[in-house]
Amino acid sequence: MAWRLGVDSGGTFCDICLYDTESKRFAIWKVSSTPDDPSRGILTGITEGLKTVSAETSDISFLGHGTTVGTNALIQHKGALTGFITTDGFRDLLEIGRQQRPSLYDTQEDKPETLVAQALRFEVPERVRHDGTVEVALDEESVRDAARALKKASVKAVAIGFLYAFIKPEHERRAYEIVREEFPEAFTCASYQVAPEFREYERFSTTAVNAYLGPVMEVYIARLGARLLELGLSVAPRITQSNGGVISFDLARALPVRTVLSGPSTGVVAAQAIGRVIGIPNIITFDMGGTSTDVALLKDGTCRLTGEAEVHGYPVKAPMLDIHTVGAGGGSLAYRDNGGLLKVGPQSCGAFPGPVCYDQGNLTPSTTDANVALQTLNPEFLLGGRMAIRRDLTMERIGLLAGELGMDVMATAQGIISVVTANMARAVRVISVQKGHDPRDYALMALGGAGPLHAVRLAQELDMKRVIIPLTPGVMCALGLLLTDLRADFSSTQIMVAHPGMYTDIVSIFRDLLKQANHWFAQENVREEDRGLRMSADMRYVGQNYELAVDMPVSIDAMNDGSVTDMVRSFIATHEAQYGFASQTDPVQFVTFRIEATGKVEKAAFTAHPDAGPDAQSAITGARDVWFPETEGFVSCPIYERSLLRSGNEVAGPAIIEQMDATTVLPPGTRAIVEPHLNLIVETGR
Repeated sequence: MAWRLGVDSGGTFCDICLYDTESKRFAIWKVSSTPDDPSRGILTGITEGLKTVSAETSDISFLGHGTTVGTNALIQHKGALTGFITTDGFRDLLEIGRQQRPSLYDTQEDKPETLVAQALRFEVPERVRHDGTVEVALDEESVRDAARALKKASVKAVAIGFLYAFIKPEHERRAYEIVREEFPEAFTCASYQVAPEFREYERFSTTAVNAYLGPVMEVYIARLGARLLELGLSVAPRITQSNGGVISFDLARALPVRTVLSGPSTGVVAAQAIGRVIGIPNIITFDMGGTSTDVALLKDGTCRLTGEAEVHGYPVKAPMLDIHTVGAGGGSLAYRDNGGLLKVGPQSCGAFPGPVCYDQGNLTPSTTDANVALQTLNPEFLLGGRMAIRRDLTMERIGLLAGELGMDVMATAQGIISVVTANMARAVRVISVQKGHDPRDYALMALGGAGPLHAVRLAQELDMKRVIIPLTPGVMCALGLLLTDLRADFSSTQIMVAHPGMYTDIVSIFRDLLKQANHWFAQENVREEDRGLRMSADMRYVGQNYELAVDMPVSIDAMNDGSVTDMVRSFIATHEAQYGFASQTDPVQFVTFRIEATGKVEKAAFTAHPDAGPDAQSAITGARDVWFPETEGFVSCPIYERSLLRSGNEVAGPAIIEQMDATTVLPPGTRAIVEPHLNLIVETGR
């Protein structure tokens, strides 16, 4: 046997997906996360998961890992004490930013905390002009003084960012060498290594985030790597990037900023693969975990890739899937605010102590507790019987909250669900309605352990007609690790106006990027036949402030003047599609050139099953009373075991479908059909 393993470590659970490349068999497993040392939970999950399929560590042919360690450190401001060395006169750029308030009409909202304190930001004499000429040579002694001062201040990381280093990186490169000489124990990075693109604030911010997360990820990767070696793993493990691809532990250690959306990105990759298989290309993914909910829009089977995004208030220039996150999860805490209204989240109870029903000391009810009270979730146990819970404690604490609100206990539990649903609906509108997409034209795909619990309610809130519940929704991010390729992105900003004869300049830029890509291929041991390249350029009209991506129409060797003309035409067409207008005469600029390098790996495959007819009676394992707002009371619902449902089976609501990794709720008036690959297609009645 040769098993491929996907491991997704979240804030509440660690998910394991196993795939046997010989028998094409899938298996899944879940264990509680261990926030004090995430590697401990991962090793427990891998060990127990292998036992369920009678496999050994030596049978593992691939191990991919998605993690929220970097994300959580950034959200909770638990990164390393960081210093910053920059061009004379630009010490406060990280703090000034773009002089924009986080919320235009909210004068009380605070800007995110600056990751590097002012006292730890040092200026050094140096200046490179926009054309690459050196106006002021680098004062190396000033760099040494700054490095020594930062060492005395006991910082753990140093970020270096100079003006126009993306054009001429020599000053940054030398400063990096000096800091390494003076302060070798610090995690050090320079902007030319992290984000060699224009816009100094975003470039400096990205470099600061990378340094801030560097020591945290170094400790985590070192600890996890050591545990995997002790386990006897013989293959090189991989970590997911925010762009949905995977990279080596060494590269993730050097560029942790590229893992800030490591966890949710592979869930989107898995959704893309399932959408292709079942023939539904337009999908909105809804990934609800214990701490947060991540949503993304897939048009024509593809999630948009962005080269720049704001992650928890900090601009990051790194390739990432366009995913929007809100603080609404199974662990989101419910409370009465100062105005006497019911609020839910963004505070979360996490994996420990967890919801009230875990009986680990938390006394504030959560979204999970509301579902236990309503009995949409099993009121006795979770994880297929492996985890006992206490509904009596849940009812007691929700009862106290109901008393504060002056409401009925069950109405309060349903109110928690309604508030969470409204929060998630707003997140979906951000990626759909606000970007010109009508959610009614899309199917909602539920991911995460809590996704299927809330998916149909959310779809009804948005007037969406169909919901897709994958076969293993609770471990979709782990599954996505078995469906993605190795991937790296390389870029170079060279601003130039499109004109005849310039194709030689473009070829030269792409050849330099190609050298970097080939070096990466060699580092990752990617065979020639498994290598893939996609070239593109960010373009704009002269005078515009933002760009649109345009694919290269031909290979480097085939470029000529006609290729440049084709790209300009493609940009104009893209501009027309994006904004509804385009100029045929205004000059067009090339801004940033990009190469996306991929290394193909063996992927998991989905198996189609023969139609077994609509009768699903054999999958019923019992019944329980469930509280629905439609009836304002409890209704007896059949309980279906997901693993017993067959292709073609139909289930009418009200009903509950249970499986080890998730629970699906079908309210009255809805109907689910099992498609050939055993995914559920729910008709919402809208």
